Amino acid sequence: MRRSAKREGAWYTPPALTLRELADLLGCRLEGDGDLQITRVASLESAAPGDVAFFNNPRYAKALAATRASAVIAADDVAVPVAALRTMEPYVAFARALALLHPQALPPVGVHVTAVVEASAVLGPDVSIGPYACVGAGVVIGARTVVRAHVTIGDGAVIGDDCLLHPHVSVRERVTLGHRVVVQDHAVIGSDGFGFAADSTGQMVKIPQVGTVVVGNDVEIGVSTAIDRPPIGSTVIGAGTKIDNLVQIGHGVQLGERVILVSQVGIAGSTTVGAGTILAGQVGVAGHLTLGKGVRVTAQTGIHNSLPDKAFVSGSPAFDNRDWLKASAVFRYLPALRRQVHELQRRLAALEAASPGPDAPDEPAGEALP
Repeated sequence: MRRSAKREGAWYTPPALTLRELADLLGCRLEGDGDLQITRVASLESAAPGDVAFFNNPRYAKALAATRASAVIAADDVAVPVAALRTMEPYVAFARALALLHPQALPPVGVHVTAVVEASAVLGPDVSIGPYACVGAGVVIGARTVVRAHVTIGDGAVIGDDCLLHPHVSVRERVTLGHRVVVQDHAVIGSDGFGFAADSTGQMVKIPQVGTVVVGNDVEIGVSTAIDRPPIGSTVIGAGTKIDNLVQIGHGVQLGERVILVSQVGIAGSTTVGAGTILAGQVGVAGHLTLGKGVRVTAQTGIHNSLPDKAFVSGSPAFDNRDWLKASAVFRYLPALRRQVHELQRRLAALEAASPGPDAPDEPAGEALP
């Protein structure tokens, strides 16, 4: 049984599922009364009878013991005081339960009376174009895609099936989005890359950015994110990649599949990021670098050199995370260590002056700290 939101332009609350039905839909093993009626997903603390909650963190053990939920999604090794849906991936099952029990309704199929759609645009079946949206010449939009209010799609862009473009998104000319792409409010895909050349007088000449952006299937792009087009070629966002809010992706960047970019990441032009890489918040990556597959980078790290597969780095400039943890533990003690070294240098100089000895070197062995 597959549930989907109705195309009625309002939030839709589906009928209750039995716990047995929910277990089947989530692929979980049922423990307890399968005839319980479940209408909502809730937190352990706020849940009431008729709700399903989930447990995936030992810090919430007290909340689990006291929960009033009818059922809890949990791993096999967790003691649950109510009915249980057992799974090896409680967080994934929780996400799927939310999609089943709290689906967002889709707007009505068709073109809103205030939208502007060029005659040469091709709209697939069951497409929805919202108020004041603008769809350019030669645009192709796939089946069941939703274009919400004030979205702008430039000439020649191609949008796949089952995409969702939230209000005020701009998909620029000739950009391609794959299937099931979600773009959050105010994101801009295909903006001009930051490219200028200085002439002999020092004047900055704009380099026309005539390339494009290609976004793979199952990508999500966050609020106010900018993905630039290059002067030639393509900026590529690999399938399954998830991009948080306020991210800047420079022109000609190549992101592999299933990359995760957390808020405020900035990647300069012509850099390649391997599949499965995770860049945490406010990571900055210089241009023309190659980050291997499965790289992990902690928050606020500055990357100035290429990294091999599965590197795990921190700091600015970036270096191995284990070494960074050791170094960061010492940072706050550096002023005291500096004072101690100065004192030891002073005492050593006094001892040498008092008793230089026959074998004393003509030059000091080391240079004093500043």
